[in-house]
Amino acid sequence: MTLDGTYLRGSLAGVLSVLRHAACPESIAFHFVASSASPPRRLARLRAALAAAFPTLPAAIHRFDARLVRGRISSSVRRALDQPLNYARIYLADILPPTVPRVLYLDSDLLVVDDVALLWATDLGPRAALAAPEYCNANFTSYFTDAFWHHPAYPAVFANRSRAPCYFNTGVMVIDLDRWRAGDYTAKLEYWMDVQKQEARIYELGSLPPFLLVFAGDVKAVQHRWNQHGLGGDNVAGQCRELHPGPVSLLHWSGKGKPWLRLDAGRPCPLDALWAPYDLLRRQGARDDLLAAAA
Repeated sequence: MTLDGTYLRGSLAGVLSVLRHAACPESIAFHFVASSASPPRRLARLRAALAAAFPTLPAAIHRFDARLVRGRISSSVRRALDQPLNYARIYLADILPPTVPRVLYLDSDLLVVDDVALLWATDLGPRAALAAPEYCNANFTSYFTDAFWHHPAYPAVFANRSRAPCYFNTGVMVIDLDRWRAGDYTAKLEYWMDVQKQEARIYELGSLPPFLLVFAGDVKAVQHRWNQHGLGGDNVAGQCRELHPGPVSLLHWSGKGKPWLRLDAGRPCPLDALWAPYDLLRRQGARDDLLAAAA
């Protein structure tokens, strides 16, 4: 997970949910990625907040060099999507030590309500580097601009995929880091970011479209229960939404509306009540000044 002041409450809630529902929580190691642009004092406060919430948590905090993406980020539909740390997931194979062969990447606005080991153990098959829930009913063409689809060469990137490309949400991904490194996937993602920045505006949604361009059609599909996403509404209004039909193992407040902000404003959506019990920095007896110091 990433770790910063803006999403600290979400990150801590996510960690608590993982531990609370794990059959063997002592087997889980956490890796947090913080921006290298954060002043040392702020990083120390984030470490203190994490330690105060989970004194014995086996965790490492890694620094992400924001300079890797500053020249590659183009404006999107929501400012939060333009932050360098949102792109850190592209560099996990470089950030994490080579002794970590597989990682489960989780966004900081979700709750896990099942044993996370079941998701982590997803069988990736003989070739896939990434597993995630796919949503093939979504309008895949809408994730790219007309400039992309009308280009003589760009759409051919999907021609040789294992199957037709489908949308997947990058907030929940099981990644084989050894296969990622072998496939040089970081460079492939950077290529499309450079195309967007230097040649043509081919997408509007931050770090998601490069993942679709590189992996859609070759993703190992995971059951939808592992990413009940969109609970934060769309990227503009952040309106309330209901759960998708079916079982739930992970609740994801992707979109503009975050549960801690709506709860603080006194205008929560019905499903935000499910997030509230995991809010360590606003529960009875929690120190509000710790949250303010880490922001």
